Amino acid sequence: MTDTISYFGYGSLVNDSTRPANGVAVPGRLSGWRREWRIAGRMGNFGVCSLTVRPDASREVAGLMVREDASGLPDLDEREWRYERCELAAGAFRPDNPSLPPMAGFVYTARAEHYRWGDADHPILQSYVDCVLAGFLKYWGEAGVREFVQTTCGWHVPILPDRDEPFYPRAVKIDTQTQALFDDVLRKGGACWL
Repeated sequence: MTDTISYFGYGSLVNDSTRPANGVAVPGRLSGWRREWRIAGRMGNFGVCSLTVRPDASREVAGLMVREDASGLPDLDEREWRYERCELAAGAFRPDNPSLPPMAGFVYTARAEHYRWGDADHPILQSYVDCVLAGFLKYWGEAGVREFVQTTCGWHVPILPDRDEPFYPRAVKIDTQTQALFDDVLRKGGACWL
């Protein structure tokens, strides 16, 4: 058994504060996949909508290939309990740094029983979006935030404005200028709020 695992993060896993500190993250692109707001389910007493990816030969997704100690896999699987692991095709992930070779790993995709669009009863949490976009801002700047919104399907699912009292367990603090940037990009990308 190998002593490390490698997985592709395309949402909250892009935010360094949501992963173990001993992991190594490599930014890049995963070809043959599409990102969407298409996991609807319960979190405690209320419904939420989460991100997933699905195969799509015409698309690619920006994100991080993360390598960490294999002992963290049970915790990662527990975190991603609505997902199943899918091994990636050889060469599917290309690092942004052209001097690095393609990397192998797996990606988490929605389990069939959770794979459906969110709605007013299963909204996207603003605190979740903020966490995701903060990660993209760190790695790819404002252009990365805009690309995330433009290349993610499902902005018809309404956003619950929980920023001041977050429901998302991995919520992060962002300053008011960054909040304004995120909200502007989301509005221009077709997002709507409850």
